Amino acid sequence: MNWYMAKIVFRIICGEGNHTPQFEEQIRLIHATDANEAFEKARSIGETNEIIFLNHRRQEVQWQFVNVAELNRLSGLDHGAELFSHIHEADEAEQYIELINDKAETIRSAIFTPAPAR
Repeated sequence: MNWYMAKIVFRIICGEGNHTPQFEEQIRLIHATDANEAFEKARSIGETNEIIFLNHRRQEVQWQFVNVAELNRLSGLDHGAELFSHIHEADEAEQYIELINDKAETIRSAIFTPAPAR
């Protein structure tokens, strides 16, 4: 058995869909004997995770499975192994760096803030 990293893409449609198109790209670990089985397992996950629900405005929200956009065999699950890489081009470098630093601080705060006593 091998480990694969699959990028599964969903389209998000709110209400009648009169909004900027939205897509979610999910990175999933797949355990399979070969790439064909991994691809089919990734597609099955996508199909299984399609959902329709009402948002806080009582609008129907649909998560439609689009397809498997990437499939990569992982050579191993070792500490520090690269699982995903994406090059992002930003209009404003400093704003992007600030956004990343804000996200890191949110994560750090959640990890290191003690839970309230019960």
